[in-house]
Amino acid sequence: MSRQKPLPKLVIFGDPQKGSVSEAIEEFTRFLGGKADIVCQAHIEKCSTQTLKQCDYAIVFGGDGSIISAARSLAKMRVPVIGVNLGKLGYLAEFSVEELKGQFDQIVAGQTSIEKRMLLSCDLGDGDHKGTAVNDIFIAAGAPFRMVELEICVDGHTVASSISDGLIVSTPTGSTAYNLSAGGPILASNMQAVVITPICPHSLSFRPIVLNAERTIEILGRRVNDGTTVSIDGQVSWPLAQHETVKITRAKGDFLVVNNPLRNAWDTLATKLRWAQKPQYSQE
Repeated sequence: MSRQKPLPKLVIFGDPQKGSVSEAIEEFTRFLGGKADIVCQAHIEKCSTQTLKQCDYAIVFGGDGSIISAARSLAKMRVPVIGVNLGKLGYLAEFSVEELKGQFDQIVAGQTSIEKRMLLSCDLGDGDHKGTAVNDIFIAAGAPFRMVELEICVDGHTVASSISDGLIVSTPTGSTAYNLSAGGPILASNMQAVVITPICPHSLSFRPIVLNAERTIEILGRRVNDGTTVSIDGQVSWPLAQHETVKITRAKGDFLVVNNPLRNAWDTLATKLRWAQKPQYSQE
C-alpha cells in the first residue's frame, strides 16, 4: 500500500483592511479544500518563528508593499513567497487569484521555478539601528530641504562625494523602484549586484554605478539637514546625524520568490512598467 504524500503547509498573509484582500483570501481558502494545510493565517508579526519554519510556502495577498514587509522575515526562514496582486501595480506580486488557483498543483509539486533574490543589510552609526532591505536603502535630504553632502566609500576606499538631494543603494529587485525613477539602470532580478544612484545630484557627470554584491559600502553624512533620514524600503526610517555613517553589505540569506510560469520578467517590464514601448507613430 502506497504512503499518502503529506499536504503542503501554507502560511497566508494579507491585511483584511485593504480593499478586497479579505474576500480574496476567503475565496482562495475555499478553493484549497483538502489540498493544503494552512498553519497560520494572520499578520506576519503574529506568526512565530517556529510556525514559519514549518511552512513550505507563504502566500501574500496584497501589493508589493505587503510582500516587501513580509519578505524581511520570510527570507530568514527560507520560505518561498507567492505574491498575489491586489494592489495598484503588483510588480513583485506575480499572480492573480485565478492564476494561482490554476497553477497551484504545479507549484506545490515543485514544477515551477523559485528565484533567489539578494537582500541588503543596513547598519547605522553605533549599531543600535540595523535592518534588512528587499528593494533599497536610501538617504533623503529632509527638512529644511537643502542639499546634503554624502561621502561614498567602497571597501574602505573613498569613491565620490555626492552633493545632492540624497542617495539610493538598491538591490536588483529594487532597481525597478525608486532607483528607476531616479534614473538608475534596470538589473535582472537574480543578479548579485548593487546600484548606487544619486538623487538630483549637483553634477551633470554623476551617473549611477553598479557594484559586485560582495562589496562593503559606507556612506558618511558630511553635511546633513535636521530632517535627513535613512530609510529601508520606505517602511523603516531613522534620522541621520552629522558625521554618522551608514554601512551597507549583502545580507545573509535570500528572498525566495515563486515565479509565475505564465509570464516572464520581460513581460512584466513591458506590461506593468511599459518598458520599451513604441512611440505613437502617425497612421497617415
